[in-house]
Amino acid sequence: MFTKWWMANLSGKGGRVVRLAGILTLSLTLVAASGCALLPDEEAEEDLPVITPPTISKKPEYEVRTETIELNVSAVGKIMSQREEPLFFTEDNLHVKEVLVKAGDNVKQGDVLIQLDVEDMQKDLRKKRLEFRKQEIAMKELLRTKDEKEPIEFEEASIVFEEQRQDLADLEKTIADGTLKAPFSGTIVSIAAQKGGSIKSYDTVAVLSDTSSLVVAASFAKEDLTKIAVGMNAKVDINASGVYEGKVKVMPVSTGSDNNDNGNSNPNQPDKDSIDKYVIVELAKWPEGIERGRPLSVSIVTERKENAVLIPASALRTIGSRTYVQVVESDGAKREVDVEVGLQTSTDVEIVKGLTPGQKVVGR
Repeated sequence: MFTKWWMANLSGKGGRVVRLAGILTLSLTLVAASGCALLPDEEAEEDLPVITPPTISKKPEYEVRTETIELNVSAVGKIMSQREEPLFFTEDNLHVKEVLVKAGDNVKQGDVLIQLDVEDMQKDLRKKRLEFRKQEIAMKELLRTKDEKEPIEFEEASIVFEEQRQDLADLEKTIADGTLKAPFSGTIVSIAAQKGGSIKSYDTVAVLSDTSSLVVAASFAKEDLTKIAVGMNAKVDINASGVYEGKVKVMPVSTGSDNNDNGNSNPNQPDKDSIDKYVIVELAKWPEGIERGRPLSVSIVTERKENAVLIPASALRTIGSRTYVQVVESDGAKREVDVEVGLQTSTDVEIVKGLTPGQKVVGR
């Protein structure tokens, strides 16, 4: 009976002890785990970049070479006509009756371009012609009775008659000049006259150009003109057409006055564009489809030398009056060498003395 009680007691109490021990063990494990979670994280080791010392850039080295060097001057220009004239009237205070052409029209010599209103003058002309016929009759009668007249009386009558004849001729010319005709065949470049508008004597009302005789014209700076001569080679880059070879044909004419062809200066009128102000270049082959006014650029070779000893301009050094270069020796060492220069462009320098082809020089 005692044994049974003990076993029963053991099974009751012992089980609870075992369960309590298990719970305690599990609690300690959870506490330990949570305690580790509360500890601060260990710092990660910083990944530092590798620092390399800066390298000093090596200056460029260039080989001394032999090539052709050219000096040139450049300018812009356009296609112009060799014959181009401003057209004008010689009378003042008349009105335009009709404008029969517009810019771009092709006309033939003698075609009527502009007509002035000369109706009042035509009426006056008819009256003067009738009056002059009377004077002719009177003059014939005077001639028949010349011997009966005093010489002075006959001379005075003759003078009056000639004056009336001249007045009649002048009026006829004025009326005829009221019609502007094309002096040659060509293209109307511009028209300044408007129907109903008034005109002033010698003011340009139209410009006529002979488009069958076009040339390349370029406007160079004064300092560049001193370097140019007839016969020099030129390259002409015509807009939207291509590059063409040519030669200088005509130099510009230097004039001391901007007066117009009639000797009348008008300070309010802009300078007239004239082909005489341009360098004219003759192309070896004229391109097709090139019209007057097409923009272009011209480059003229002023000096040229073949087999010149050249180095880049960046390799040339100067201190005061001294001009020198740094030459690279075969062992890599550098030494300074004084040089004498010749032709120079924006990129290259000719070395007349001091270097030989194949050597190497140091740039900057």
